[in-house]
Amino acid sequence: MNTIPLTMTPTIRRCVLHWGEMAGRWGISRSVAQIHAVLFLSPDPLIADDIAGLLGIARSNVSVSLKELQTWDLVSITHVLGDRRDYFQARKDIWDVLTTIMDQRKRREIDPTLQLLRDCAADAKRDQETPEQIKERLATMLEFLEEMTGWYDQIRSMPRPTLLKLMRMGTRVAKAVS
Repeated sequence: MNTIPLTMTPTIRRCVLHWGEMAGRWGISRSVAQIHAVLFLSPDPLIADDIAGLLGIARSNVSVSLKELQTWDLVSITHVLGDRRDYFQARKDIWDVLTTIMDQRKRREIDPTLQLLRDCAADAKRDQETPEQIKERLATMLEFLEEMTGWYDQIRSMPRPTLLKLMRMGTRVAKAVS
């Protein structure tokens, strides 16, 4: 029995389509993002067939996309008593969603770049052929990324209420430290 508890109203459709468009700009598959949006907005977990029906995409595309969303830790599997099918649900707390995405992007993109820059900067110190201005540029890039990741780690460890206060202070923080 496939009952779709989510109705694709014009508002939901618009949001799901936009979510997919934005993800495409970030290098994420449009269908992965649309599936995530449907699961995020859905009040109840959904089976893959229902997701495929809601979005009008192939069931195989849904399966591959769900696996990717699970590797990002944005979607999990749950079960319904008496039903052998896998149901999928997304994290519902937008803070959890965004911090999970940021953590994953840092792990997948920033951390390897940081390690490469550390290696290149160390190699450049021993390398007589690399011009000094390039060595300086590498060192500057490394310093910047290390500062940014250090800042991110500090921000990430703050309790949510403290972080919210900091965010709401906006530019007043800069005025306080200058």
